[in-house]
Order: sequence, then C-alpha cells, then structure tokens
Amino acid sequence: MKKLVRLGLEGAPPYRAIGLISGTSHDGISAAIVRLDERRTPPLAVEAYESFPYSHALRERLLRASAGDAVGTAEIAQLNVELGRAFARSAIKIAAAANVPMNRISFVGSHGHTFYHLPPGRVRRGETPATLQLGEAAEIAALTGVPVVADFRPMDLALGGEGAPLAPLAHLWLFGDRRRGRVVQNIGGIGNATYLPPRAAPGDRRIIAFDTGPGNGLIDALAARLTDGRARMDRNGRMAARGIANPALLDRLMRHRYFRRRPPKSTGREEFGPTYLADVMKYAEASGVAGEDLVATLSALTARSIGEAIRRFVVPLGPVDELIVTGGGAHNPTLLRMIAAELKGIEVLTAAQLGINGDALEAAAFAILGYQMLRGLAGNIPSVTGASKSAILGKLTLPP
Repeated sequence: MKKLVRLGLEGAPPYRAIGLISGTSHDGISAAIVRLDERRTPPLAVEAYESFPYSHALRERLLRASAGDAVGTAEIAQLNVELGRAFARSAIKIAAAANVPMNRISFVGSHGHTFYHLPPGRVRRGETPATLQLGEAAEIAALTGVPVVADFRPMDLALGGEGAPLAPLAHLWLFGDRRRGRVVQNIGGIGNATYLPPRAAPGDRRIIAFDTGPGNGLIDALAARLTDGRARMDRNGRMAARGIANPALLDRLMRHRYFRRRPPKSTGREEFGPTYLADVMKYAEASGVAGEDLVATLSALTARSIGEAIRRFVVPLGPVDELIVTGGGAHNPTLLRMIAAELKGIEVLTAAQLGINGDALEAAAFAILGYQMLRGLAGNIPSVTGASKSAILGKLTLPP
C-alpha cells in the first residue's frame, strides 16, 4: 500500500486512484480507476469504469428513506454501513476486473450517496443548511486496505457555499480549451452545467457551475410508473420519441421558481423528486396529457430548463461554442435532439465524441478531489459554489 506523507502522496506520479459515487437516480454505484499525472495533458486518464447496480431491496430502502419516509435513525445508521460495504465491494470488483492489485491503488475518493442536501439557497426560516452523504468511509478503508477520502460537501457548506456542484474541477482538467467557450452539461438524476470560458484556469472567477434542474430522474420515475416497474428508464428516449410534448403543460412546469433563481444554486430530489412528480401527474391529468406524451413533455422539461439556464445565466458571461453532454442523458438521442433545438448556434456534443468516457466523469471527479485533499490543495471553486473562500474538501480515513 502506498503510504501518505503528511498530506502528500509518496513517490512520483502517476498515481492510481478509484473514484466512487452513487447518484441521485439511486441506480447503483459508479466506479472509475483513474491515472493522475500532471505532467500530461490532460492530467487525468480513465483506465476502467463500471456501474454496479443496487439490489432491488437496497434500492427500494434508499428510495423510501430519501423520499422522507419516517425510517428512523436506526435505519439511516444501518444504511450508512451497508452502503459503505457496497462501495468497498465496487472498488474491489473494478480493480479485479482491470487486473489492478489493490496495493497499486494510492487512495479511494468516495462521494458516497447523497441522502439529504439542504444548501443555503433553499433554507426556510428556522432551518439550518445541512448535508448528509451515506457510505461509511471506515468500511471502505477496512475492506479495501486503501486510504479513503470522503465527505466532500460539508466544508464548502460551512463556508456559506452550496456544497455543489463539485465536479467543475474535473471538467476544467478535461475540457478546458484555449479558444472555445464550453459548457459541460451533466445529465444524471439532476442536470448540472459548468461554464468554461476560453483560457480558463483554476481560480478563474469567470467559471460558474450550477444545477439546471431535473435531469433523468423524473423521466426514469415516470417510465417505471408507466411500465409497472418493468423499465427503470426511457431507454434511448424511445418512449419520448413516440410521444408529443404538450406546450401548455411544459410552460406550466417551467414556471417553477427554481428556474428563475440565479447561480450559485443547487437542487435535488427534495425539490424535483417524488413529491414534485405527484404534482406533475395532477397537472397532466387536468391537461389530458398521459403516457408517452407525458414522457415527451418531461424530456422537453429537462431540455428547456437546460436551454433557459444557458441563455439566461451563461451566455451573458462570454462565448459559448459547444455544449458537451455527460452522464446518462448522453445516451438519450431524443433528449439530445431536444437540447440542440433549444440551443441553436451552439454545437451539442457528447463527451464520447471528444474521446472521453462521460459516464465515468463524476466518479473520476471525486478521485481528483481526493487527490487535491491529499496534496493540501483546494477542491472547491468559490465562483461555482458561493463559498466565502477556497478550501480543502474531504476527510481522510486510514485503513488499519
């Protein structure tokens, strides 16, 4: 096992790390093995990536707990440990599949599973900004024998930031360009955008990032509902392609106050989750919109909210030549066509078209943040999160 010297990594680069994350879709754990070497351009290369689905029983427990059901502290504590073990198993499995011995992994960077996130921008009177990620780091360290850096959000929150998004540093490392202004648009359960102006560099106050609103989460939930659970998603956007988006319902959904809020801002299932979907179903019933037409309308909501966010909050800051889509939404051609229709004059690409595995990007981002923490360097970008200053993010757990 590579030892840590203070907050530095022993030996010369390259370093291998495993990045882990469980997204807002509650599908499972994304794991990436990355090589970190700042002597190269780009300094990060994804060597392996895999997604490990949750068991049906664990996913249902997570969904119930995240929906606000009164599960109690015992259930939350046990989920924390069980998820930690699941994260550890995912790290071990991807290392074995890639033929990389665990003693050649310098560290694990684990985001965990966001169980609750209430940033400053969403607090009401009497509430306290708070965030809670499940997936006990001690379990990961004990089972893998590798140092673990985890729990990245709280320090940014303590400095008045939103605690999100945290992937923009990875976006800058991989997609920054001297000539082109780019938006990196991740579409997971929630959509989030990072603006990288030409010649952007770490600490550049022109870099902004924020959650645009719903991503795949509402579409996935509706697809499961319409198929009695047989489908977890609208695979390849086929249902939306067969439907017709309803303009009146779409306009009503776009009146949600989140879309008008200026960045920095972040959102999640608390705002665009089961409760919101229940409201959507009521509006849809009153409007006579159902089935594949409703899937098309919710897909159009994701596309329209992305388009509005770029036009309203990004274009005034500088040139936008390309929008690069990552995450599950990059595999939905219907959604990509809708986004392109919203952003005429801006080329819409997927990360894969630039030779980068967009599915691995968020997991890789937490390997980068772990790397920053171990070197004693900042992981947040204040112009992105709204924090009062830059800070080292994450907490280190050493194996026995």
